[in-house]
Amino acid sequence: MTHTYQISGMTCNSCEEKVKKALEAQDNITNAIVSKDNGTATVTMTKHLSLASLQNALDSKYQISEINNPHEIASETGSWFETYKPILLIFFYISLVTVLIQSTNHHFDWMQSMQHFMAGFFIVFSFFKLLSLKGFAESYRMYDVLAKKIPAWGYAYAFLELGLGISYLLNFDPIITNTVTFIVMSFSIIGVLQSVLNKKKIQCACLGTVFNLPMSTVTIIEDGLMILMSLAMLIPLFN
Repeated sequence: MTHTYQISGMTCNSCEEKVKKALEAQDNITNAIVSKDNGTATVTMTKHLSLASLQNALDSKYQISEINNPHEIASETGSWFETYKPILLIFFYISLVTVLIQSTNHHFDWMQSMQHFMAGFFIVFSFFKLLSLKGFAESYRMYDVLAKKIPAWGYAYAFLELGLGISYLLNFDPIITNTVTFIVMSFSIIGVLQSVLNKKKIQCACLGTVFNLPMSTVTIIEDGLMILMSLAMLIPLFN
């Protein structure tokens, strides 16, 4: 489980490091992301610790308190369809456009259809991420293995998706485009798998912060589909 807390008293980078080390030294805490600028600590636990326990772990100059966590999903209140309706509609529209484009050809071209689908996927999904780039980067950092170590990766990822979408649309060097997609999405799915298998109830950042989608097997399918399609387009290029 992951919770975000407000922490007062942090004035420098050294304070960030002290709070981080103090929290991560506690049993059942696997990771702590601390920000003096935001005055927050996002803590990942294997077992919930009380606020008093967390306060006891810190120096008395730092005060910890609870805040509402916009990246944490408490529970799915609606039906499965209602929860995932935004992403299902996006996939439907991208698929519809792809099929309509193929209807103008003399025969259905699977390679071209995958190329157009990938173009639509990356362009649309990057659009939602760029609506609130900072919010996406913070949410993505909650589970992505690279963003946890390199926070700037969350910001770069949104633009990389846009670049991949344009590359697929323009049919720019298919070997490079599909190789980059395969590598990036393979790294991305690691954090998704870890979160789902550990049953972390956190927000999926695939559509930025516009929709409060929970991390689930749907996210695994989404990333896995991109990996398989990029691989399917890449293999024939080497034959």
